[in-house]
Amino acid sequence: MNNLKYSEAINKAIDDAMHLDKSVVIFGEGVPDPKSIFGTTKDLGKKYKGRVFDSPLSENAMTGIGLGLSNAKLKPIIVHQRVDFMLLSMDQIVNNIAKWYFMFNENMPVSMIIRLIIGRGWGQGPQHYQSLHSMLASIPGLKVIMPASPNNIYNSIRHGINNRNPIVIFEHRWLFDLKGKVNYLKKFNLSKSKRLIKGNK
Repeated sequence: MNNLKYSEAINKAIDDAMHLDKSVVIFGEGVPDPKSIFGTTKDLGKKYKGRVFDSPLSENAMTGIGLGLSNAKLKPIIVHQRVDFMLLSMDQIVNNIAKWYFMFNENMPVSMIIRLIIGRGWGQGPQHYQSLHSMLASIPGLKVIMPASPNNIYNSIRHGINNRNPIVIFEHRWLFDLKGKVNYLKKFNLSKSKRLIKGNK
């Protein structure tokens, strides 16, 4: 058990996943930025060359690339710095990513995490006050979660990246400085993952 901030737990979970599994990649707008998405992607680009990268300002294309990477047996983590940006990729999320596993008779899993950041911040207009979890939770094929503690977010990422269906994680920016105990996974257990992220076959 280790005492970490919520943002540090995200960083640790991604770091651990990438260290143990070379198929895990992370990308999105500003992922390698010096501010490192509230510190959640800090130093990952230095440690995992070519597996941490920025993306063009084209959310729909970026999310479609994530599906293509998943089809190539990679495990992408896509980061949208604001949930509002995700709205521009709804075609890919609703009509492709959420349906892919079932369209191909469960033979083509989409092991993907989409990180969406919510919560009010200084100087932001009404476009960045939204929390659209209920809208996404109504889409068949998506698993939508809102981890509330450092331990929740750490284990959600570690288990979620190996799930056979896409996981959408809502992260509230006011939680990033919240500290709590984190129980690290030393070894990934797929059967345990299936129990924790319900809905799998």
